[in-house]
Amino acid sequence: MRIDENGMEFRKSCECRNAAIEKAKLKFADIPEHFKDMKLENFSAGVYQKEESKGIIRLVCSAVKEYVESFSEYYDQGIGLYMYSNTRGSGKTRMAVSIANKLLENKYKVKFAISTTIINEIKNTWNKENKYSESKLLNDLSTVDILIIDDFGTEKISDWVNDKYYYIINERYINRKVTIFTSNDSLQDVNYDSRITNRILEKTLELRFPEESIREHIARKNNEDIIKKIKGEWYEHITRFIR
Repeated sequence: MRIDENGMEFRKSCECRNAAIEKAKLKFADIPEHFKDMKLENFSAGVYQKEESKGIIRLVCSAVKEYVESFSEYYDQGIGLYMYSNTRGSGKTRMAVSIANKLLENKYKVKFAISTTIINEIKNTWNKENKYSESKLLNDLSTVDILIIDDFGTEKISDWVNDKYYYIINERYINRKVTIFTSNDSLQDVNYDSRITNRILEKTLELRFPEESIREHIARKNNEDIIKKIKGEWYEHITRFIR
């Protein structure tokens, strides 16, 4: 829309169009619904029960804070993160999506993908009815500003899988694209060949998470809260009946 202001014309940005662009970015990011409201500010060391775990996660949070605050510098160098712990539910994915949500707020284009899903999506392109070609998928994964690969190394690794991941990671490596990984294995232990792990090693900061499952703690607390609520409602019902 052209608006005449002080004798000059300019084109007003369409709010609807901007909203559509933001919606498209969020759809492309593919952040799981469960994690869409996760914020770095809400990531608390208090969820962990072991003192050793609290010490480790405080160091991780400090490193992540510095990384996000200085992200433009890391972005220019293509430096990502490799977050690992042998324990499932230790907070790696929560941290990764919290970072993703922050970077989306800062207008970066982000893609979140579970490692096994990437492999399955590549195979799905072989279906003749699928309009999304393998080359298009690999190109999207290789060129997006920030790619988050969750549960890296949990897939069954074959020569074919090695070759596909080498292509994605090497393209991102040579073009200085940021990749953030979560894994149950350290880079030293993950079962990929050295062509891949050496590139990840050079282009990521490796962060070890606690060997403690906060998922179990959250589940336990949720169960306790439900039991307390049921007991409270039962007690209130009984006392009304007695009266």
